[in-house]
Amino acid sequence: MRSFMGRDIISLKNFERNEFFRVLEIAEELEPIARNRQNVDLLDNKTLVTAFYQPSTRTRLAHEAAMLRLGGSVTGFSDAKMTRAGDFYQESIKDTFKMLECYGDVIVMRHFQQGAPAEAAKWASIPIINGGDGWGEHPTQILTDLYTVLREKGAIDGLRWVAVGDMRMRTMHSLGYALTQFDCPITFIAPPEMDMPDSFKEDYEAMGLDFAFADHVGDVIGDADVILVEPTIQPDYTKSRDERKGDVPTTPANYKITRDLLVNKAKSDAILLHSLPRMDEIPADVDITRWSRYWQEGFNGVVMRMALLALVLGAME
Repeated sequence: MRSFMGRDIISLKNFERNEFFRVLEIAEELEPIARNRQNVDLLDNKTLVTAFYQPSTRTRLAHEAAMLRLGGSVTGFSDAKMTRAGDFYQESIKDTFKMLECYGDVIVMRHFQQGAPAEAAKWASIPIINGGDGWGEHPTQILTDLYTVLREKGAIDGLRWVAVGDMRMRTMHSLGYALTQFDCPITFIAPPEMDMPDSFKEDYEAMGLDFAFADHVGDVIGDADVILVEPTIQPDYTKSRDERKGDVPTTPANYKITRDLLVNKAKSDAILLHSLPRMDEIPADVDITRWSRYWQEGFNGVVMRMALLALVLGAME
């Protein structure tokens, strides 16, 4: 197995099966630190740099919380407009990251351009972690989801997934790549104008993913062990910021997970995931049902980032 030390976490496309299990194993080992609300000194001599060109709540703060839990320091920016990368100068990724590597030991980056973290990794001599790149990928979120499934179900192999929402979403792309390494059939459900891009379909076929498509979540939810949801009402992820203007449409019933749907059609032990934020695709009355696990995802997001930081910085191998 390849070492994680000094490694960029850009995509799940080239992750090997044993590498997934190693990350999950380290997460499980470190989880008690976060669960007991402790801070340790595992990374007390390291600094995380956050470079967020798009808004973030969970991804940025989970990485920062993870670094602090492990005793490290944090610096960086959460709004590119407050830096030379986002003002009049529009400083290039090369110039920005040649400087950012001077300020810390690992960089987590979110950007509105697909491929931007890979470009940054060309110029930085320290590890780059992709916190979401436009309509590209979101590897740390799907690693979080896999960890949530493992902790809730005891295994990943043999589970049937249903993924509902906008298939242009970066989480959906990383999910498809991840499940190529597991025995997990998946059905994707999306509006026609939000279908999975052909480039990802071609990759999944070449990599042996068992996947299908459906038109209505109600037709397939009864077979699902894991239900992963993203909104169909989305901002434009190719922009640094997409302010809401006026009223927004509601989610069509085909792509909505209601309490009635879960009670009447879902398996009693299925779990429901959502990376958040949500619109109306999961009503609030679902939150206290036995299916919901998105609050656990939030906690697990810190644990997973702890594992990744410990691995890429060489504190654990």
